[in-house]
Amino acid sequence: MQIIPAIDIIQGKCVRLTQGDYAQMKIYNEDPLEVAKAFEDAGLERLHLVDLDGAKEGAVKNWKVLESIAGKTALQIDFGGGIKTEQDLKIVFESGAILATLGSIAVKDPDLFCSWIEKHGAAKFLLGADVKEEKIVVSGWLESTEWSVYDFIAHYFSKGITNVFCTDVAMDGKLEGPSFALYKNILESRPDLFFIASGGVASLADLEALRELGCSGAIIGKAIYEGRITISELKRFIASC
Repeated sequence: MQIIPAIDIIQGKCVRLTQGDYAQMKIYNEDPLEVAKAFEDAGLERLHLVDLDGAKEGAVKNWKVLESIAGKTALQIDFGGGIKTEQDLKIVFESGAILATLGSIAVKDPDLFCSWIEKHGAAKFLLGADVKEEKIVVSGWLESTEWSVYDFIAHYFSKGITNVFCTDVAMDGKLEGPSFALYKNILESRPDLFFIASGGVASLADLEALRELGCSGAIIGKAIYEGRITISELKRFIASC
């Protein structure tokens, strides 16, 4: 199972929200590159980079942070937040992301997203399934939809998308554990996904449980920043994977 640290960006700074609430923001570092280098030094290979300004405003905003991290580390970066147009997508790939993370556009403009899949290939995209009570939420978790997470994943799996991460908004940032039951149901319905759990990870025990569940990866953010899981513990866990 891959361990994927998260860096969420607002105004160029490394922050975390609680339950997707922009009013519940905590700044952890003024320099995201410094944080990314620490992850790389620890032996981590992936990075989940989220442009929260872009997610809220509907256009990529913090691409310079992506460019800096991609240019000064060897981390494999997936980048999301505000990708709404072909120009946004071009900026993301040219700035160094190996994967574009998309969620809202897949809900609001599925024809456009499918045209991108045809043009760039499904392997260039990480589908974000952000969930509240098993229904997809979009636009930085500010808008609810009636699309069930299972139908959403199944629809885009039929289009070739196999890289998916799922965040239960109710658990994100609370350090109370992941949504194990939700992830179990998703994996049972679609066992051939490269499925990444996101949100709520608070301990190594959570990571062990996600691995036993069959998750291909786990995104971790607040647990690292709050010292609930140390970098040295992550290194040992990675060595055991």
